[in-house]
Amino acid sequence: MKNVLKDKSYQFAIRIVKLTQYLQNEKNEFILSKQILRSGTAVGALISESEFAQSKPDFISKLHIAFKEANETNYWIDLLKDTQFINEKMYHSIQPEIKELISILVSSIKTSKENHAN
Repeated sequence: MKNVLKDKSYQFAIRIVKLTQYLQNEKNEFILSKQILRSGTAVGALISESEFAQSKPDFISKLHIAFKEANETNYWIDLLKDTQFINEKMYHSIQPEIKELISILVSSIKTSKENHAN
């Protein structure tokens, strides 16, 4: 069975790794790049980890932490744009992806909570 959230978060992590390489190699930026690398790759790692959760509450907890990491990543993307480390084109290329991940995570958490309550 195809896991859209897992696939999208993995592809996003690849983009984050490439963005980090760009920031470090082209912009000589090492602090913000490490922050976005950590939070941006954590999203997919937590989603992947949630597949083997010990219980429904553990599953929901892992997705919630992934959601928090996605929100943090969105913050770093905005900051990189507003400090001119990435241009508008780069921003508009990656920003919709993190917004989509956040939206899917919100929906998944809500559905999981509803299913757990029933």
